[in-house]
Amino acid sequence: MSAPPPRVFLVDDQPAILKALARLLASAGFDVAPYESAQAFLASGSAAAPGCLVLDLAMPEMDGMALQQALAGQGSLLPLVFLTGHGDIASGVLAMKHGAFDFLTKPVDGDKLVAAVQAALVLNAQRCAEDAERGELRARYDSLTPREREVMALLIEGLLNKQVAAELGTVEKTVKVHRARVMAKMQVRSLTALVRLADRLRGAQD
Repeated sequence: MSAPPPRVFLVDDQPAILKALARLLASAGFDVAPYESAQAFLASGSAAAPGCLVLDLAMPEMDGMALQQALAGQGSLLPLVFLTGHGDIASGVLAMKHGAFDFLTKPVDGDKLVAAVQAALVLNAQRCAEDAERGELRARYDSLTPREREVMALLIEGLLNKQVAAELGTVEKTVKVHRARVMAKMQVRSLTALVRLADRLRGAQD
């Protein structure tokens, strides 16, 4: 099953601005989904979808910063492009410090917005690819039995089969069987490749 195409999610509490931004981005070829509140966007379940989020910083009830925090708590991969008034640039800078991709001041320059959205979608594609790779690595590791994980841990520390056997209180022949299964399940052909994969796996779990 193929992944859904990326969308540009728009959140602004002012209907006229929301409509104008949606029209602008749609004319640039983007698939646009507009929302009039942060709550409506969260309720849509789109936080895990591919794409990016263009949102107003100053909104009633739940503002852009609160939405950013909520998305971070959900582990969303959506890059955020904030729209701020000239008098609220400091908040835009703060949003950047908390992981926002970009912020633009209102009235928004159309070309700058399109460029920011294009760059944000590229970043999201990279994030999604990396997340898929991390998921695949975790799935491979999760397929190992407890004993196979013990063998793998000792192998990547540089122990020989004989040393692994002594450490685990078993015989070298049994270790060789476990080693072969580890290599097959982790889809590597050499110990060097296994060590590299283990490093990537540790990075994915951090």
